[in-house]
Amino acid sequence: MRPVQQARPEIWRVDPEHPDSEAIARAAEVIRRGGLVAFPTETVYGLGGDALNPEAVARIFEAKGRPAHDPIIVHVAEAKDLNSVAQEVPSVAWRLVEAFWPGPLTLVLRRADKVPLVVTAGGETVAVRCPAHPVALALIRAAGTPIAAPSANRFGHTSPTTAQHVLDDLDGRFDLLLDGGPTPVGVESTVLDLTGEVPTILRPGGLPREALEAVLGKVAVRERQPKGEEPLPSPGLLDRHYAPHAELWLFMGPPDEVLAAMRREARLAREAGKRVGLLVADEDVERVADGEGLVKSVGPAGDLEAVARRLFAALRALDAQQPDIILARDFPPAGLGLAVHDRLVRAADRIVRVASKERKDLTTN
Repeated sequence: MRPVQQARPEIWRVDPEHPDSEAIARAAEVIRRGGLVAFPTETVYGLGGDALNPEAVARIFEAKGRPAHDPIIVHVAEAKDLNSVAQEVPSVAWRLVEAFWPGPLTLVLRRADKVPLVVTAGGETVAVRCPAHPVALALIRAAGTPIAAPSANRFGHTSPTTAQHVLDDLDGRFDLLLDGGPTPVGVESTVLDLTGEVPTILRPGGLPREALEAVLGKVAVRERQPKGEEPLPSPGLLDRHYAPHAELWLFMGPPDEVLAAMRREARLAREAGKRVGLLVADEDVERVADGEGLVKSVGPAGDLEAVARRLFAALRALDAQQPDIILARDFPPAGLGLAVHDRLVRAADRIVRVASKERKDLTTN
């Protein structure tokens, strides 16, 4: 395995809709020679290498500090390419591909022999998707190979939705950056396991469960997450993930009671000499702001697409102000809210469950 690079990456700024052919050709050359390229997808920025080159994939793990038991998604440019990286592809997969590719849907299928085991963390399933971003698609096509790409951040940290986020985490650890501006979805893809009897969401993401059920009927959601260091069937399954550097408390319950509890906790934390950050919705700002805390909104609570798009950027912006603690409100787990809820739960050091006014109690874990 080659050592992590210390030189700064090449940076090419590209139009997200019509990327410059010279930039794409240069990035494709880096991929073909076993290098690493950070690039935008519609969900978050990815750190990509040739999925069929074990040494390149090993460099991704090294650059991120990613544990070897956490697999990486393989990105393809065309639906027909699915057959090159997966085998025994069921008919339901093709129905989903027709409905949702390109798009934020990752399918877990049986691994084709040509996919190195380092990509799948030693497992016999592979996670595959076709991204809906012109830069990502152009890069995969020009490289002429599937691209393995997890999010382009240090392992476990808040995911990157801008090129600057990538540099903040990984500067000097990869070869080239395609800067296509902010990503439009803002949370990772939905991961759907098709290897069992019932299609099962392993990680909620940018494609809502409701959209899948409109095509498939009932779709299960995996509740219990794998423990230990055995190979995982999919990325995004670890209990602790997507976290800022600051300690994060997530408040769940009726919105009015949640905001009141956040105000109380913020006051107590400040009295203890702590610097406090607050992550809320637009309509909450005036109710929690008191001139002392750091407040960041993720958009209107009723616009979960906006909340998803702004979530990681808002967390990073708060974190950059170096609070000792971030207090965040939860969002309803419907539509893209399920992905927002999932990311906040995994990022949280503590979950605070606030009861209704009738009970007036509060519990933490």
